[in-house]
Amino acid sequence: MYKLLKQEGSARRGEFTTVHGTVQTPGFMNVATTAAIKGGLSAFDLMDINCQVMLCNTYHLHVRTGDKAIKEMGGLHKFTGWDKPILTDSGGFQVFSLAKLRSIKEEGVTFNSHIDGRKIFMGPEESMQIQSNLGSTIAMAFDECVENPSTFDYSKLSCDRTTRWLLRCKEEHERLNALHDTVNKNQLLFGINQGCTFPELRVKHMQEISKLDLDGYAIGGLAVGEPAEVMYEIISAVEPHMPKEKIRYLMGVGTPVNILEAVHRGVDLFDCVMPSRNARHGHLFTWNGIINLNNARFEKDIRPVDAECDCPVCRHHSRAYLRHLLKAKEVLGLRLAVMHNLYFYNSLMEKIRDSLDNGTFEEFYAKYINVLDKRAVLEQL
Repeated sequence: MYKLLKQEGSARRGEFTTVHGTVQTPGFMNVATTAAIKGGLSAFDLMDINCQVMLCNTYHLHVRTGDKAIKEMGGLHKFTGWDKPILTDSGGFQVFSLAKLRSIKEEGVTFNSHIDGRKIFMGPEESMQIQSNLGSTIAMAFDECVENPSTFDYSKLSCDRTTRWLLRCKEEHERLNALHDTVNKNQLLFGINQGCTFPELRVKHMQEISKLDLDGYAIGGLAVGEPAEVMYEIISAVEPHMPKEKIRYLMGVGTPVNILEAVHRGVDLFDCVMPSRNARHGHLFTWNGIINLNNARFEKDIRPVDAECDCPVCRHHSRAYLRHLLKAKEVLGLRLAVMHNLYFYNSLMEKIRDSLDNGTFEEFYAKYINVLDKRAVLEQL
């Protein structure tokens, strides 16, 4: 469970204890959608780059290899070799983003698999059953992900439906945890706040779901195209109504600056595919800003990606070598680039935690808020 250790302004330093270990917060969850990090990293690589939590996706694992098969093999932890916390997304976002044809009803959503076109039905109970089979540490409630922008009226209807679905998730989750053959009888459940970009809907929805005394609460439906300032406004509006004694998770966010801004507003937990996706295209994060290894200036650059970084990549390889691998389309190039970016994110969270421990978060925030998301200044390279 969550323990608030220290606070500086709205920024929170805490610990989140689970059956699979304790997560130091603020923390970043490394996204392994299909039980693997894109770029060729294994669970054991994640341990080497200080990952605390691995995030896997309910929908993708349901359609391939199948949650029932994974349960037979002992759940995701045994399947992947990862022995630390795993969070499984409910599958809701994928249902609404990948399915070209879908039918939303009170019972749930009927849609076609993006792999083979077969018809699938998923509702709150089905999502909980799949996540129980996977045996994740944390299960996310099944919610409706509204397109952004959306009308106020539809967003309100969607919020009400998401609340009703959450009640069904909670009931089914409790039933599943009590079964004799459940992989993880201590699986936790997080609820998700929705309401598009309407602060009044967000606040009302958060007030409603906070009464359910869940294990944690997430803010969903952001970082999907709205301006960053709008996202920050929504976080600031919702935060006062989130239970202080529960962990707070901002879903799918984001850039290093997004994370700094959200921590500044009281968020504890993050995930995003961006660091690994950008790495595969040669865009690497440094403490002086972003560098693009595709640029010719790095062709003979024998320095590490970041002189301030002590990741395995920066300790052993040069910018020139990584650029060569990426240009030659060698798989090793993807692996090393992704490893660096994820290490950078985990180090960012560690430095944020250290600054909160030392009472210097505001100084850290001020130092990096205008640096980390920008192209590195050439003179500093």
